[in-house]
Amino acid sequence: MKTLTTLTLKIWRQDGPDGQGRFETHQIPEISDEASFLEMLDILNERLIEEGKDAIVFDHDCREGICGTCSLMIDGRAHGPQKGAATCQLHMRTFASGAEIVIEPWRAAAFPVIKDLMVDRSAFDRIVEAGGYITAPTGGAPDANLIPIPKPVADAAMDAAACIGCGACVAACPNGAASLFTSAKLAHLNLLPQGQAERFKRAEAMVDKMDEYFGSCTNHGECEAACPKEISIDNIATMNVDFLKSKFKHRKALAR
Repeated sequence: MKTLTTLTLKIWRQDGPDGQGRFETHQIPEISDEASFLEMLDILNERLIEEGKDAIVFDHDCREGICGTCSLMIDGRAHGPQKGAATCQLHMRTFASGAEIVIEPWRAAAFPVIKDLMVDRSAFDRIVEAGGYITAPTGGAPDANLIPIPKPVADAAMDAAACIGCGACVAACPNGAASLFTSAKLAHLNLLPQGQAERFKRAEAMVDKMDEYFGSCTNHGECEAACPKEISIDNIATMNVDFLKSKFKHRKALAR
């Protein structure tokens, strides 16, 4: 275990969505390289509270990389420099003594700042509400092997279901698009037999709702690079195909 010394943090502070934001500079004299990034912020907040100052507001919950709550731009990269990891999985050993670290909230019009480093990601909820479910009768859970599903299909659906809804894809995208998030939520339902009945209706509803809040995808690929679960942009291609098919099916239905 080593100790990092003389870290300089430039942290975004903002009182609310309409407030004037600013950077504040804080010094961390020393910290263990085994500490997580969020633990480092906890230590800084304890010091600020002892000094009678307002603590820095940031989102956090599970601290295990599964809840999707943490949402920090660290040195201009969503979740920081470690690939395939959320902010809470980032440790100080990633940095060196004397480093200057810039910490900002997600930068996207659809994610207004609540305070400091916390943003409102309820636009994601609106997308899921539009169709991120299957209509099925309730009752006892069926046996796991009752419906035979080819393993490649099950694997692809599970890979898409790994999405934690953190919003890194939106923050990294130059257009502020949510195509990777939406396509992941569609794929984990649309690939499985249980989701087939509403596949095209679901794709149309969720993509239409996504377009109300977010920008358009132009295949930069930044979303896949920033995703802590490394979800593939192949899902976006599948989503676009399903969306076009849904529009064609809807047009045929109207012509009858």
